[in-house]
Amino acid sequence: MTSTASRLARQQDRELGIGTNAQAVKFYKQDYEALRQQCLETGHLFQDDRFPPEPKSLGYNQLGPYSSKTKGIVWKRPTELCSNPQFIDDGATRTDIRQGTLGDCWLLAAIASLTLNQDILARVVPPDQSFTEGYAGIFHFQFWQFGEWVDVVVDDRLPTKDGKLLFVHSAEGSEFWSALLEKAYAKVYGSYEALTGGNTIEGFEDFTGGIAETYNLKEAPANLFHIIQRALSLGSLMGCSIDITSAYESEAVTSLKLVKGHAYSLTGAEEANFKGQQVQLVRIRNPWGEVEWTGPWSDGSSEWSHVTEDEKLKLNNVAEDGEFWMSYSDFIRNFSKLEICNLTPDTLTSDDVGHWNYCQFEGMWRVGSTAGGCRNHTATFPSNPQFLLRLEDVDDNPLDGKHGCTFLVGLMQKDGRRLMKVDPNLETIGFAIYKVPDEYKGCKNVRLGPDVLLRQKHVAMSPNFINTREVCGRFNLPPGEYAIIPSTFHPHKNGSFILRVFTEKEAATRRLEQKIDAKIKEDKVSEKDVDPQLKQLFKQLAGNNTEVSAFELIKILNNAVSQRSDIKTDGFSLETGRLMVSLLDKDESGKLGLMEFQLIWKKIQKYLEIFKSHDTDKSGTMSSHEMRDAASKAGFQINSAVLRAVVNRYADAQYAIHFDSFVGCLFKLEMLFKVFKTLERDDSGKIELNMQQWLCLAIY
Repeated sequence: MTSTASRLARQQDRELGIGTNAQAVKFYKQDYEALRQQCLETGHLFQDDRFPPEPKSLGYNQLGPYSSKTKGIVWKRPTELCSNPQFIDDGATRTDIRQGTLGDCWLLAAIASLTLNQDILARVVPPDQSFTEGYAGIFHFQFWQFGEWVDVVVDDRLPTKDGKLLFVHSAEGSEFWSALLEKAYAKVYGSYEALTGGNTIEGFEDFTGGIAETYNLKEAPANLFHIIQRALSLGSLMGCSIDITSAYESEAVTSLKLVKGHAYSLTGAEEANFKGQQVQLVRIRNPWGEVEWTGPWSDGSSEWSHVTEDEKLKLNNVAEDGEFWMSYSDFIRNFSKLEICNLTPDTLTSDDVGHWNYCQFEGMWRVGSTAGGCRNHTATFPSNPQFLLRLEDVDDNPLDGKHGCTFLVGLMQKDGRRLMKVDPNLETIGFAIYKVPDEYKGCKNVRLGPDVLLRQKHVAMSPNFINTREVCGRFNLPPGEYAIIPSTFHPHKNGSFILRVFTEKEAATRRLEQKIDAKIKEDKVSEKDVDPQLKQLFKQLAGNNTEVSAFELIKILNNAVSQRSDIKTDGFSLETGRLMVSLLDKDESGKLGLMEFQLIWKKIQKYLEIFKSHDTDKSGTMSSHEMRDAASKAGFQINSAVLRAVVNRYADAQYAIHFDSFVGCLFKLEMLFKVFKTLERDDSGKIELNMQQWLCLAIY
């Protein structure tokens, strides 16, 4: 329950704006300004006890405590490594980033791209940090982590060997922003070793909060050039690279001066008039600031003599600076991969670019309730989380000439790198998109069931199901309402995820969920309705008081259900008996009279019929995936969050629900609904309790 409370608290914080870049969540609740001020007042340099200079901060396997690679490592502050350390010296540049012995080149390539956009860099590396004025041995950085920005504090003790930094370092050895940034990122994921192996787009996203697309240029879509132009107009960051076939090819230079296995940036895409025809050109930047393409359309090539001075001025044809033009066809032939990081509106400060419209949802797959697997698993697929996307306005300038609505969907599973020490394998994830039937359009209190999801074909789906942190797809569909169903490939897999949707035009999005509600029918009974045998047993146990306690109630009920062979039960528990008593106990005596007992018996008989109808295999138990529909038949409409709580509380180890648990759950739901409605004011959907009131109600 404490984890659920923590999740609810985070949701409340998010509603207050906490988790944005302007109000980043304090990682481990460490406040940079407060800690720095404390150090300045005491005269002691900061020592971070949440990421100490110990073997566990280095790693768990190759960099573990007993690894030969970690022998002789000494943690030192920059002031111990050089006489005049600088945080940033004359601006942050690519030369500040030299890889050490850690296999995190993917991260360093993303950091290098950051240096090309100083506004975005300043969001990650807050300015006004130094080793002189106000120095206290403490620094901080901000990263986007699964839907929220976090502010991460580190001390400046860095791992060294033989007096040199072990991991990332600057070319001069006296600039330390990149080394401290790497340390802060390692702290987020638990250790330096957790950063080994990855994809540049993971870094792109964690530094911007954007959503990334990857294109294999050998299979480039026909309209990719126009996708690039549109992405540039929306302020997107783009990187491209040439694949290598072996480590020996890393940073090898081709005959036309392109560098293999090296991260380039794509900064422009234009069309030029060349000998009476339009030619598509792309502008590429080598972050080295030198070594440029020498083929057609390179600086000084003959092609430029056939371009007017006005067009040259528009294209800004410049000299040796690491940036160059090449034809789009040559780009496709020579490069292997293009990565586009589409930025959220709050990242872009310039009015010169358009903005995507953006929304995100957090969700969970939980075994027994919402972990349904892909469409191959018909029995459980409809139980996955569902999200509505309503597209209304078509694109202004369609890329392929077809009128439709362009949008991106990104599904990201959470905490994979952080949990790498425990389980290095990510789940295989993906999503499907279904058209919402006309009869459900505009309905808020609805969720698509098997009658829709299993009888119609999806209209789009993720490019694949894959075991990466994120799977992303670009789509263009006609205006209408669509349901996005994220899932793991196999059912019964626990996980947490972020679903993000970027749309060119404004679009409505929300969860597809039923409204929590209860329609409880209050039966009227008389003494003649009571079964004679139960009446006799009731009177024997009640004695002269004509009332029974929870202990005696359970004896009566268990005597009745023990005769049944069509349900699997060990009888009702004392806890269930107490729930039944508390539901109908009007005077807080803890006892029930005969008529109240009859009401309970009628409810149990009704619940028995519902239970048997959902025991499809006649095992005497019910699958937890049937619980939502069974509760609905009993008058309780619950959503996925409540369903997860029900399954956690009432299902057995095989996620089956026994009859006594089923009955106990329904009595609990009825009691909770009635208590809430009794305390609710003006249909506000909220109640207010002090600590004593909360404890007295919750203890039951």
